[in-house]
Amino acid sequence: MNRNRLRALAFVIIALLGLTLAGCRSKQSSDDAMAKVNGKKILRADVEKYYRSQTSQAPQPPSAEEATSLRLAILKQLIDDEIMLQRAEKLGLLATEEEVDSKLNEVKAPYTQEQFEQRLKERSLTVDDLKREFRRNITIEKVINKEITSKITISDADISAYYNAHKADFNLVEPRYHLAQIVVTAAANPESSNLKNKALNATDAHKKIQMVENRLDSGEDFATVAMNYSEDPSTAGNGGDMGFIPESAIKSDPSAREIVSKLKAGQNSPVIPVIDPSTRQVVGYRIVKLLAREPAGQRELNDPRVQQAIREQLRGRREQLLKAAYYEVVRDEAKVENYYAEQVLKNSGK
Repeated sequence: MNRNRLRALAFVIIALLGLTLAGCRSKQSSDDAMAKVNGKKILRADVEKYYRSQTSQAPQPPSAEEATSLRLAILKQLIDDEIMLQRAEKLGLLATEEEVDSKLNEVKAPYTQEQFEQRLKERSLTVDDLKREFRRNITIEKVINKEITSKITISDADISAYYNAHKADFNLVEPRYHLAQIVVTAAANPESSNLKNKALNATDAHKKIQMVENRLDSGEDFATVAMNYSEDPSTAGNGGDMGFIPESAIKSDPSAREIVSKLKAGQNSPVIPVIDPSTRQVVGYRIVKLLAREPAGQRELNDPRVQQAIREQLRGRREQLLKAAYYEVVRDEAKVENYYAEQVLKNSGK
């Protein structure tokens, strides 16, 4: 599943946290199909695998009704995916083994083999499960790119019209700083997805941030180092990119305001201790990079950054609209039999 689809499924899962196995027998064929798409079966085993993966770390048991709702959501996603996979086969757009292996290696890169296997175990997945998921995602993205993304054009007139209608949005009331960071904490962070050389105490954290600083001083790419070593879950995956921060927010951070204000674009800060305001103790360290600084004032239409921002926003909106329409069309063309949904309705009065 691509990011948008994963995010949508995650929303359902978060809303239903606390779920566990429950359900009812459905109108099924002898091999326990929960649905069919143009005669292709979607088996209960596949639905349950996703279900276990998404609820394996739930803090409390679910109600039967909540579990049924989650299974319906998972099954709907698998039906949509199967429709797209069949479409991809007709178009000759199925993912290759090379593409799947490349994605697997990319995902494994930040971890040792032992750490990677542990994360799979926590999610009740195997390497083969992961490869199937990558194959599905890559294939569907190929279809979207060919059928939708490649056909979207944003004209100069579109950009100009948007700018004129939203000119006030491009007037900065204060300077902004485009920052990236590498964070090392002095204690285990359960939210961190980056387990590479994890610091577990203050001594380890100090050693690790010095190692990070040495890598940067030797010319290593900041974004790559951040992806490999930063322990901030919200920025590590983006190479440490924090986006644009208003000057007022910088000034409210006493540990960084003086340092950041003196940086030139492209420069890294020295190591900045992170202080717990309640205890005044060091709880970690960070290194900040200034990517760009923007002064206050009106951004004009001839600014390439303005044009790029508008182009990306218009493209994103148009793509979402066309994707929604495309999914409706391909669903209408498919023959879908959802046995599980039928059984849920049948049992609703019992």
